[in-house]
Amino acid sequence: QVQLVESGGGLVQAGGSLRLSCAASGRPFSSYAMGWFRQAPGKEREFVASISRAGGWTTYEESVRGRFTISRDNAKNTVYLQMNSLNPEDTAVYSCAASTGSSLFQTPLREYDYTYWGQGTQVTVSS
Repeated sequence: QVQLVESGGGLVQAGGSLRLSCAASGRPFSSYAMGWFRQAPGKEREFVASISRAGGWTTYEESVRGRFTISRDNAKNTVYLQMNSLNPEDTAVYSCAASTGSSLFQTPLREYDYTYWGQGTQVTVSS
């Protein structure tokens, strides 16, 4: 079992920044890859970014590459999503997820690759 709790969401003006955190507990944190997904109102949940078990490999969705940075601190059992140059299209509920079946270098992209999910945190970007 893995429990995930996100924090750091909020309201920010366009062009601003936020850093999301996701604290994990349960299974050893370094044993699974982590991902961030988001779901905007009326839209399906979409992949944002993922990071491998040791943190050496990352993958980003095209629209956030260069603006968002995913990182993890295995000593703190926490994964982060630094979001810069935010725009209104980034408004969504952001959720972290754990991929317990991932190999050492994998950065899973698909929802079905992830077993455990957090409850989500709201990010709202005003224009």
